[in-house]
Amino acid sequence: MSRLRRMPRRRSYDQYCSAARALDAVGDRWTLLIVRELLAGPRRYTDLHADLPGVSTDVLASRLKDMERDDLATRRKLPPPAAAVVYELTERGRGLLPVLTALARWGAPALDERRPTDAVRAHWFAVPLMPVLAACGAGAGAGAEGVVEVRLDEGVFHIRLGGGPSDPSGRSDLSRPSDPSSPSGRDEVAYGDGPADAPDARLVLDADTCRALGAGTLTLADGVRAGRVEVSGDSALAKALRGA
Repeated sequence: MSRLRRMPRRRSYDQYCSAARALDAVGDRWTLLIVRELLAGPRRYTDLHADLPGVSTDVLASRLKDMERDDLATRRKLPPPAAAVVYELTERGRGLLPVLTALARWGAPALDERRPTDAVRAHWFAVPLMPVLAACGAGAGAGAEGVVEVRLDEGVFHIRLGGGPSDPSGRSDLSRPSDPSSPSGRDEVAYGDGPADAPDARLVLDADTCRALGAGTLTLADGVRAGRVEVSGDSALAKALRGA
């Protein structure tokens, strides 16, 4: 007679507290950083591993399984010609964006000095920068909806500002136009790695300036006036960011 396999008991703080319940799901090492990567859209396992230096393949696979179990992420196979398996956040997983935004702002003072062992990816600056751009772009009214491309020495990423509840500023939704490969008809991402196809505004700055903006120790207006931030583009969004 075959023996039934028993799933390992899920670790829990066993506290009737919403914070403890949240940490049951995302408190393990690497989980929130995986969420950070998936906020940029669907990612293959190999891409996740490449942008999470220091994580072992076993730990990454285990965390992804846990995230699927907890309805934070899901897997799907892309249609041909890609035919690759990707991981993406569920609606519940995308709801962690404000959590990561607050955590990034809280941790910003610790970035005063870059250690020799520190890895860096340009898109890691996206999460703390999003609420700054959303707040400044709000001055454009409806023109605040658009794509901002950000260029650092370390690389390029882009941030999507739109209208709905997912925006970390609390005013608008960060989503991109309809994507037929997305199961919901939309590829709901907060930001993307690499350049944008047709950005409404483009920012050029260095990593220290980007860190200061995210930490709140430098305003975008002061950065533009001091020549630390270059804003280009003719859209209403670009004009709002330039004159923030």
